Amino acid sequence: MSTLPPSPTVLERCTIQPPPHTPELTLPLLHFDITWLYFHPVHRLLFFNLPCSKSHFLQSILPQIKHSLTQTLIHFPPLAGKIILPLTVAESDHDFSHLTANHPRNADDFYACVPHLPPPVNSSDDAVFSVLSLQITLFPDQGICLGFTNHHAIGDASSVVQFIKAWAAANKNSAEIENNSLLPSFDRSAVADPGGLDSHYWNLMNQSRAVESPPVTFPLNKHRATFILTSEDIRRLKSHVQGRRPDLRPTTFAASCAFVWSCLAAAEAAPPPADEAEYFCFAADCRGRLRPPLPAGYFGNCLAFVKAEARSGELRGEGGVAAAAESIAGAIERRVYNERGILEGAEEWPREFGELIGKRLFGVAGSPRFDLYEVDYGWGRPRKFESPSIDSDTSMSLCKSRDFEGGLEIGLSRTRLVLDAFAAVFDQSLKNL
Repeated sequence: MSTLPPSPTVLERCTIQPPPHTPELTLPLLHFDITWLYFHPVHRLLFFNLPCSKSHFLQSILPQIKHSLTQTLIHFPPLAGKIILPLTVAESDHDFSHLTANHPRNADDFYACVPHLPPPVNSSDDAVFSVLSLQITLFPDQGICLGFTNHHAIGDASSVVQFIKAWAAANKNSAEIENNSLLPSFDRSAVADPGGLDSHYWNLMNQSRAVESPPVTFPLNKHRATFILTSEDIRRLKSHVQGRRPDLRPTTFAASCAFVWSCLAAAEAAPPPADEAEYFCFAADCRGRLRPPLPAGYFGNCLAFVKAEARSGELRGEGGVAAAAESIAGAIERRVYNERGILEGAEEWPREFGELIGKRLFGVAGSPRFDLYEVDYGWGRPRKFESPSIDSDTSMSLCKSRDFEGGLEIGLSRTRLVLDAFAAVFDQSLKNL
């Protein structure tokens, strides 16, 4: 099978550098960062309705976005890595409206818009790798797609979304980037290291030197689809859970993830034995829960691992959503609201999650906290957000809805057969609430 993604027409490849006067900045990798060294790259795509000609794109839009990127990197120097950031400019003849729809679409088609990180340079002493790559793809007379690929070790979703919003503000109005809420904090001296986690994680990670993920192979044999939960759907979900678990007050995150987890279990054509363990894993932001807390704009990784567990039989049937919600809410309570601190037991996280390899594992990428639909580069709000990263694992993507206030968008990448089965269960389950 081919290991190369579908190729757009490349118009330009260039490197974007911060201005020469930008101070050098060296940041140590802390235990929060080290654990992500061998994670696959994270991809984000933002599609914008922007009908324009190729000449207008090249002569007006592209110079402006390069300039604003240069100015933004003054404030985000770690993303430039070796003071060089790859930027690919491409043109695609794909159907823009098809890619930005919600119905199932071939996952391969999105990779014409996904930028690629250069391969790491390995030596006997170290490995050097780029942390961010960008691509802007023109769909002539239809729109534009901004593609972001980052190495997770450089920063979590909070950090990368902060950069995306700052770049958008700079592109729309260069003065806006000086807004303090958009500027990152690089002070790592306040990050707690209970029990020498930095050294412990380094010792674990040094057992493997590779930092390059296996190449994506095509065809992926997957389709991508987006499912919507409106605010009314979420209200009814919470009410449904409380009706079966009166002591439980599920958050929007817990109720929504529980619903998807249960629907996937119910949609299985050949379900596993009822007593087989199923796991739902995700990362929780630690910034405000460390002692002392870190500023919201802290740049880097600051995540705690959370693992929920349920039996396959519990997730299926009428009580599935409530069982899933109870499991997720309980996992959050034990980890996030732990009286001994959110980092309690962190030395065991790598082992704990390594043991899940090969198990029935589901997860979530993204959060309702990060509203990428409010990003505006001067072209209006994005038409569609997509997360190709979920093609590489069994996670779902989660973000605020563009069109429904208080609603959520859920992205799944599965075989067409599984997607169709899930869609039927999803729709019927909502009607039955």
